[in-house]
Amino acid sequence: MKRRIAFFSVLFFIVQAAKAQSLEDLNHIQIKWKMGANDHLQKGQFSAAFLITNNGNTAVNLSDWILCFSYPREIKEVISKNAKFENKGGEFVVMNVLKGFGIIDGKKKLEVNYLAKGKTLNITDAPSGLYFVSKTNPGKLFTVKNFASDLSTLSAENEMLAAAQRYQKFANTNDINIGQLHKVIPKPVSYIENKGFFKLNANTKLIADSAFVNEAKLFNQEISSLLGTKLNIAKSQANNAVVIKLAAGLSLEEYRLTVADTGVQVEASTPQGAFYGLQSLKMLMPTNVWAKRSKEIAISKVEINDYPRFAYRSLMLDVARNFQPKAEILKLLDLLALYKINTFHFHLNDDEGWRLEIKSLPELTELGAKRGHTFDDATHLKPAYGSGADTTSLPGSGYYTQEDFIEILKYAKDRHITVIPELETPGHARAAVKAMDYRYRKLMAQKKHQEAIEYLLRDTSDQSVYKSVQGYKDNVMNVALPSTYRFINTVVDELVSLYQKAGARLSTVHMGGDEVPQGVWEKSPAIAQLMTNKKIITYDDLWYYYLGKVNQLLKSKNLHLSGWEEVAMRKVKDGEKLNYIANPDFLGENFQVYVWNNVWGGGSEDLAYRLANAGYKVVLSAVTNYYFDLAYQKDTHEPGLYWGSYVDTDKPFYFSPFDYYKTAREALDGTLLNRDVVKGKERLTEEGKKNIVGIQSQLWSEKIYNAQSMQYMLLPKLIAYAERAWTTEPDWSKEVDSVKSWQLYLDDWSRFANVVGKRELNRLSYYHDGFNFRVPPPGVIIDQGKIKANVQFPELVIRYTADGAEPHAKSEIYRKEISAKGIIKFKAFTTSGAASRTIMVQNPKM
Repeated sequence: MKRRIAFFSVLFFIVQAAKAQSLEDLNHIQIKWKMGANDHLQKGQFSAAFLITNNGNTAVNLSDWILCFSYPREIKEVISKNAKFENKGGEFVVMNVLKGFGIIDGKKKLEVNYLAKGKTLNITDAPSGLYFVSKTNPGKLFTVKNFASDLSTLSAENEMLAAAQRYQKFANTNDINIGQLHKVIPKPVSYIENKGFFKLNANTKLIADSAFVNEAKLFNQEISSLLGTKLNIAKSQANNAVVIKLAAGLSLEEYRLTVADTGVQVEASTPQGAFYGLQSLKMLMPTNVWAKRSKEIAISKVEINDYPRFAYRSLMLDVARNFQPKAEILKLLDLLALYKINTFHFHLNDDEGWRLEIKSLPELTELGAKRGHTFDDATHLKPAYGSGADTTSLPGSGYYTQEDFIEILKYAKDRHITVIPELETPGHARAAVKAMDYRYRKLMAQKKHQEAIEYLLRDTSDQSVYKSVQGYKDNVMNVALPSTYRFINTVVDELVSLYQKAGARLSTVHMGGDEVPQGVWEKSPAIAQLMTNKKIITYDDLWYYYLGKVNQLLKSKNLHLSGWEEVAMRKVKDGEKLNYIANPDFLGENFQVYVWNNVWGGGSEDLAYRLANAGYKVVLSAVTNYYFDLAYQKDTHEPGLYWGSYVDTDKPFYFSPFDYYKTAREALDGTLLNRDVVKGKERLTEEGKKNIVGIQSQLWSEKIYNAQSMQYMLLPKLIAYAERAWTTEPDWSKEVDSVKSWQLYLDDWSRFANVVGKRELNRLSYYHDGFNFRVPPPGVIIDQGKIKANVQFPELVIRYTADGAEPHAKSEIYRKEISAKGIIKFKAFTTSGAASRTIMVQNPKM
């Protein structure tokens, strides 16, 4: 009898376990992440919870499953005592429900409450990419489809504060009649608009000097998409023609553009100048001309002479953290070309991904281009930044074949865009390190020891303990190994070959060089031997050794080294204090240094100027103004990071490259900046100005999940960046009187904002199948019971509802202050129908 009871008990357990393991049952699981409160017990922490609800009728035992997800915060304590969290590297976190708490009956829920370090301020701080993995069958995975984040504890008060801040800022923008606006962005050096239009149609001829055949071809392709037919090519001067003419004496990117009754003339001394003249010609066209085919295009009559302020105008796009397919890169290049941005800095590898096929090292993409569920990175990388369990899906997985990359290079070259590849080394290299480990294991299994270590990037005997800024303990190449330099040499050789096949020029490789953590290499036998052999005294000196080696490697291929600011810095001791100075060792080596760190209050506000004054070529890449992955505003519902600042469209516009202290206005938290942070900081000298190569904007992709989110974070910020990189230094930047400077700025900003609102946003709705630009939500205040609203860009239309419904294209138009009580919802719309997110305010009844 006892045996029968035992048998049925075991059978019952097996049946129940099988039930608990059913993926079908997990379909009924709903997870809500709920934010609690910041500053919990005033200990630099916040409270939050996972609410896991079983909407089915069958009990589910979550003790049989591990919940995996991406999370940017460190969990300190589970106050509900029913689960355990563990960080698996970077932002990859797992949660185990403890035994005795895991069974959730039908229609019941489990609440896991915890405390975490820091703060949560917006939706980007929430967990993402949730999935379950079976504890007994690691191949059994289930992606959580029913997941939501609830930040309602922050929303109401924060939303009203953010809306009020917008209102105050937007109030500085004046509405300007469209007839008074320049139609070309970036603003040209000289612009005269005359009355009337030239009508471009199917009868218009295209005449181009032989030096400009490529530019004429691209222009004609664009016209064909607008008119349905290409312009006929003519050899001699004619009326009703677009003439692209070679003219002597203009600078490299300079052009003259004349539109008259009889036709169009673009003059330039170089193909670049001709190309930019044609981009300005496109700017003069009606903004909706890309919406559908037309029989003719009316182009305003103008006289323009134009050239850029800076020769280097660049966007950096990170495709390593989260990938963008080739088609999106080509579309992005068209956008850069339109706004006369001539460089594309391509961040191709990082800890979380390697995105370019290297044929001699296929493991780089076999392992390094794939993310999905794993705890050991044996065949692919761990999930990161919400990429989830699936190794085949975007944005975690993906890479460019060599054919893709050649196509991108050719496409960019035709549009006079230089592509600078970034090979992130020696830090931020986890994808490469793990891929070469994979190669090592394969070859060691075949007993090919020498081949196995040929490209190994770590010392297998290294016991060093470190943690990178992004939370990795295994992401740095070992600079003592010959195989590290063999790896770099092989990758650079293939890059050179790809550029040659594309007919594109490669003069530099960006070698990264940032954020190598403390503690790295300190317990590596290979490092110890190198330090003895080369008489290297400190671990910091290894950095300079590495840079010297890589610099010589690149020079042997007629390339110069580019890198983030650390490549030009040296640590020196001042008593007990460590300082960073411009490294004298590499002055004269033609390093191009990208300086991002001007964080207000961080101590390095003047770093870019110090390096330029010392003699380094500097690309201004200021985090406070040009990190476009940072949120537009401090607002619970506004996506984006905020560790270095908030970056709205005005930030890249009001940046003054030669004196960015002067135009610094916002502290990290979006409040008014205390000017004391720039007191005593080094100023840019006249000699230093000569070393400012240009300006670069950056879009890091940790929180960029698709093309739509990429475009949202880029636009319209990128337009403001283009204006500052191209346009002559504005009067407000040069004016020493602060009152006059501010008024001049407001006039210039109003001009720019009107062009964006009345022309560019509508153009971007249609240009090359349209872009998902951000429509800024209205600013709103409640003043003595009256609700007032305004917009950032004139021409946006505010619509509202007072019945709880979402505003839509036919909702009531806001024209003046309103007295409606209760919950009022506002939304801004462009004339093309694009809309902002909804802003909800509560006007209490008196």
